[in-house]
Amino acid sequence: MKNAIIAIEPGGAFRVYLAITNRLVAEAVRLHRTTPLATAALGRVLTGAGLMGLMLKEPEHKLTVQFKGDGPAGEILATAAGNGEVKGYISNPDVDLPLKAPGKLDVGAAVGQGRLTVIRDTGQGEPYVGRINISTGEIAEDLTMYYFLSEQQSTAVALGVRIETDSSVGAAGGMIIQMLPGASAHVTDSLETLLAQLPPFTEILHKIITEGASLSDKAMVDRLLESIFSGLPEEYRPEIIKRCNISWHCGCSMERLEQVLLSLGREELEQMKTQDRSAEMVCQFCGKHYHFDEEHLAMLLRVAVKAEEIKEKRKRAATKGI
Repeated sequence: MKNAIIAIEPGGAFRVYLAITNRLVAEAVRLHRTTPLATAALGRVLTGAGLMGLMLKEPEHKLTVQFKGDGPAGEILATAAGNGEVKGYISNPDVDLPLKAPGKLDVGAAVGQGRLTVIRDTGQGEPYVGRINISTGEIAEDLTMYYFLSEQQSTAVALGVRIETDSSVGAAGGMIIQMLPGASAHVTDSLETLLAQLPPFTEILHKIITEGASLSDKAMVDRLLESIFSGLPEEYRPEIIKRCNISWHCGCSMERLEQVLLSLGREELEQMKTQDRSAEMVCQFCGKHYHFDEEHLAMLLRVAVKAEEIKEKRKRAATKGI
């Protein structure tokens, strides 16, 4: 199930990341039970993060995109890995506002003003953190601005989520185009002219999905690429160099939640064990519940105590070495 591609202009002038993400966004709707407005906002962030994840050099490298505005949607966050796995959440899945125009959900008002943060983690050293002020809240426009301001890179981002009258996801997807060093002015001008003349991305996407309803994701992505770039001179049309898959994957587990509890420290664990006698944790990404009974908390407390003892021994040994 290949629903994404990476393509490049034959002369190496620009690179394209393109995906159809209906299944990814529909899974987020199922898990978070979002309103149409929340679906549009979260779906765009998930798709954008997934495409940005494809730019990571290794499958295990990770990226986080966080929109934290003062609008009623609250925080919208998505994480993606280089292997195409994506997960995310929206603080207020029940957000609802009047349409800003007939058929147009007001994602910008739902997000509001605040900060856009992008974190890239290769697992080696400190993660790279880039931040800008949210300018419109329309997700794609802010991600385009992020690349320009934080990474000084000429990038165009287009994201779309179409919600049907029954609140289902009719179309979802996105595209990121990045100019590469050494691009000729002729190619750049041709691409800018093309992009200025394109209809809204959601319209292009919905047309392709409707016409190719019986086709595979792979075939529809190919059609989408051809439809978008057919207006370029043939010698500048991007060629596919890699096929990928962007899909939902949470990856939460009892073991990971144990580490979260251990990070709270010995005193907090002792209080949970003696006073609450249990702990209940819920994964914010998928909503799965994890129950820790008194015996489980006692085991974690023993681990925490042992860790403190080892840390103290190492500290004393280091002091003697001085």
